[in-house]
Amino acid sequence: MVAEVILGEGGPVETGERLQLTAEERERIRQTVHAAEQQTNAEIVPMIISRSGIYRDAQHRAGLLLSVVVLVLILTTEMLSLPWGWHGSNAAWLVLATILAYGVGTWLGALVPCIRLLTPTDRMRHKVRLRAERAFAQHAVSQTRERTGVLIMVSLLEHQVYVLADQSIFQRVPSERWASVVEATVGRLKRGDVVGGLCEGIQVCGTLLAAVSPSRPGDNPNELSNELVIES
Repeated sequence: MVAEVILGEGGPVETGERLQLTAEERERIRQTVHAAEQQTNAEIVPMIISRSGIYRDAQHRAGLLLSVVVLVLILTTEMLSLPWGWHGSNAAWLVLATILAYGVGTWLGALVPCIRLLTPTDRMRHKVRLRAERAFAQHAVSQTRERTGVLIMVSLLEHQVYVLADQSIFQRVPSERWASVVEATVGRLKRGDVVGGLCEGIQVCGTLLAAVSPSRPGDNPNELSNELVIES
């Protein structure tokens, strides 16, 4: 099951780089997960990643765009300033300038603002979904005894929050209820509070899970770590 939302532009942190959290902030998230899991026999795994994809296609688009712009500018200038004709040296400079422009464009295309500008939203969503599915397997979220693992992933560059629940939990919760977890997280993230947003989402998720998979006294082992997962 997936629930996702695109955050507004102007992200809470400098995205595309590894997020640095203090020990106190990490502990706050850990304690929030612990408290949420006291209500349910499900397991919640919080995760923050700097980006879900490399987006090399954005680099190529930027390179091609800049090289075309430079090419047009040079040709226009040559036609206006050299009415006496075209020379072989002009062609050499034209090729060199176009190659240099492409190189500069590909460098610019690796910057976060250019990636967002030149990458379609659907492609970003696809990348986030794939990254969440990979993380779900890598961090053994699907390995709980009753298949009750839930991943809450914040992808900073894409400004997306992705919630992925295991099969057992997915079947018990309507789609719109998962959206409430995302909305709770987004509300704080838009104000620049990454830790607060994630904690809010975890709390809402805990309440949701308690209704469909309540904790059983004496039989509620902590199957997955409560620690925040941070990856680049």
